[in-house]
Amino acid sequence: MIPRLKGLVGRFWPVLRLRTFLLGTLLFVAALPGLGAIFLRVYENALVRRTEAELVAQGAALAASAAIVARGIPMQAVPLEDTQRYHERKTEVDLRSSPILPPRPRAAITNRLPDPAALVLARQMMPAFRETKVTTLAAILMLDRHGVLLNGQAGGRSFAMLPEVRIALGGSAVTVLRKNEGYVRRYPLEWLSRAAQIRLHHARPIMVDGKVVGVLLLSRSPRALFLGIYEDRGKIALGGVVILGLLFALTAVLSRAIVRPVERLSQATRELASGRRVTARQSSLQVVEIRALFHDFEQMADSIEKRSRYLRDFAASVSHEFKTPLAAMSGAIELLQDHGGDMASADRERFLANMAADARRLSRLVGRLMELARADVLVGEPGASAPVHGILASMADAMTRDRFRVNLLLSEASSALVPAVAMDPGALEAVLTTLAENARQAGASRLEVTLTVQDDDWVRLDLVDDGPGIPEGDRERVFAPFFTSKREAGGTGLGLAIARSLLDAYGGVLELLRSPNGAHFRVLCPRAMEYSANML
Repeated sequence: MIPRLKGLVGRFWPVLRLRTFLLGTLLFVAALPGLGAIFLRVYENALVRRTEAELVAQGAALAASAAIVARGIPMQAVPLEDTQRYHERKTEVDLRSSPILPPRPRAAITNRLPDPAALVLARQMMPAFRETKVTTLAAILMLDRHGVLLNGQAGGRSFAMLPEVRIALGGSAVTVLRKNEGYVRRYPLEWLSRAAQIRLHHARPIMVDGKVVGVLLLSRSPRALFLGIYEDRGKIALGGVVILGLLFALTAVLSRAIVRPVERLSQATRELASGRRVTARQSSLQVVEIRALFHDFEQMADSIEKRSRYLRDFAASVSHEFKTPLAAMSGAIELLQDHGGDMASADRERFLANMAADARRLSRLVGRLMELARADVLVGEPGASAPVHGILASMADAMTRDRFRVNLLLSEASSALVPAVAMDPGALEAVLTTLAENARQAGASRLEVTLTVQDDDWVRLDLVDDGPGIPEGDRERVFAPFFTSKREAGGTGLGLAIARSLLDAYGGVLELLRSPNGAHFRVLCPRAMEYSANML
């Protein structure tokens, strides 16, 4: 199911430019607060609460005024103490949690007559009610202490059955949400507003001497969401312009720091693939990851260039090495084919011997090429360990002959404990044997091997012979494949190249140092994690 869904998404997912993707993402993130304010009704809920606060303030002011007026009315003339004065109260309605009650029903017919004292109070408060209604557009009704209406067209009827009136008669102010039965849609998108179809009803008791003498019932529709947005259109437009400006500025910075370097790197990659080396120029606004990517690209380009040059030179060298013996073998075969019958037996044997020698040379060359290929692609095994002193002793015994001797010299620091090196034992033995064999073939009679344990986790081997040494003009090419001064003696010129590749695979180093007498090669091998005791 999940793979099918991924395939479906991948089929219809648009391939966008990075600039477009960044701009779209930033625009979406910037629009989230606005979308949340509309669809989560955060802004609308704030408008409803503001309307409730206004109703609460109006009710508190009118109730306080009614309590003061009640001083001159018989049986109601008891002023409020300071501790009984109204205090500011927090809003309590919430569109997300407050229930929305049905529209307020009509006042019920009752046999109870309005309280005469409350009726006098209502008549005296009517001017204040009218002025407040004109200013705030809130409907204001006054009820006596039994819930009977004292003003309005339904005067004399009862609202005592309303839950908000019962709460107010109990001495507490309350605000409820009810559906607005007289609601008429005015805006095309007004259906998005939940508050457009409701009306707030606030009931507040009029208290004198701690007793409820009446109730004020105020109702009003909340401020419309779109009306509020329209009234704040200037601020909203300014905020939108500022946000868009910041978004475009941020997109420009991201484009210069990320998109443009990636495009330049892509262009440099295409040039490199076509065989041309182009250095990708970095932007002035740099990012750590992009800068690291450029650095890695340059390293890759250098490696590819080095490998390409190596393969080109290698192919030319292989062609040259194979051409000479193949040409000699082809010429000998033609002579034998054309004049084999008339040729003397000694000449025929000589041509056949030369052909056999060339065949052996080609076979030896192919074998060494295979060794070089394996060494070039070799990756050192983690945890490899080779007992360097034991391998040195074995090599010295194997290479020491009548006219050639290998002497092992140990420093005082390494004579008590010789660490193992992080190499395959066969690879280390092949490197040391190659260096010793080259010294013997060069005409040396003695090879001295000095082992030194360095403090920086390296084991150093210095191999110095007493031969004629390496000419100055050949020092730069001594590690190049196929370079040899002993080609007539069967040398392939691959021994040192193979030795260096084997050491490279394990993080080692092979270098040629200057020496007053003979040749001086230095082998550096990383020490293994564990140490091996002296194996002499």
